[in-house]
Amino acid sequence: MHRFSTVPMLFAAALALTAGSAAAYPDKDVNYIIPFNPGGESDIAARLQQPLFNELTGKQLIVKYQAGAGGAQAWSQLNNMEGDGHTIMGMNLPHIILQPMQQDVGYKTEDLVPVYYFHYTPDAILVPADSQFQTIQDLVDYAKQNPGMVTFSGSGSNSANHLAQQRFDELAGVTTTYIPFGGTGPSVTALLGNQVMASMGYSTVAANQGDQVRMLAVATDERLPNFPDVPTFREAGIDMVGGAYRGVGVPKSTPEEVRQEVSDVFQRINNDPRMVQQMEDGAFVVIDVPYGEVDAFMAERAAEIGGIAQRMGITQN
Repeated sequence: MHRFSTVPMLFAAALALTAGSAAAYPDKDVNYIIPFNPGGESDIAARLQQPLFNELTGKQLIVKYQAGAGGAQAWSQLNNMEGDGHTIMGMNLPHIILQPMQQDVGYKTEDLVPVYYFHYTPDAILVPADSQFQTIQDLVDYAKQNPGMVTFSGSGSNSANHLAQQRFDELAGVTTTYIPFGGTGPSVTALLGNQVMASMGYSTVAANQGDQVRMLAVATDERLPNFPDVPTFREAGIDMVGGAYRGVGVPKSTPEEVRQEVSDVFQRINNDPRMVQQMEDGAFVVIDVPYGEVDAFMAERAAEIGGIAQRMGITQN
């Protein structure tokens, strides 16, 4: 079971942001390093967090980019940075669990210190608007009758999309073929160009592509508010919930009390009704995993991701 609530307590007055609610932390502007290029979901979240951070603390959240090696370049350097809470970094799953399992990337999962997880982009199966598959059951039935013939585009080999395709095959009892592309953009282009029959992507792709695609199922506990007609995988009898998770972390040298302060600030931002609405409009799922719950959350993710990775034969061991 997931150890978080997908519906924050919006009525909790203590979490509401007000202009006069300045916190003890921070006492100067904070550098927020995103381990990817601008324009992705991590950047979108950071840009939405910026004004609320300023409103809450009176300080600036300065977004910087340190892309390279799928995020590993930045994560491998995090613990060399000053641990005073004024340098923080985006944390992404399954990346920070999967990367060290595959090869030496300059860091180990247990050396990183996530302090808060704020949302995930749910795994979703997408097909072109004119696809023969009207429902997820249509696709499953076809895949069972034609092993290997259903082709999925996805963002890279041994990626979050690849893991999701493998997980779908296992849970649905089918065999499909995964075709990696160099990112979400090329994966979507392949789908729209009918180079593949479907795409293992995210709900955010459906939100961005509009009526060009049909989302057959989404890996959430409940249907998304802006896609009320799209069933969850669980409704189709496939016990699949999850996707790409995002949060924030600090250098390992950061004192416990500062780790908690960073977590508290981002929790208040994340539970603000304005932030929740913006996330829902973009087809993100808001979660609430504060510092005290991060270890259990990470252990659950590691067990799930590690098991799939081993069955795919993509680990070092």
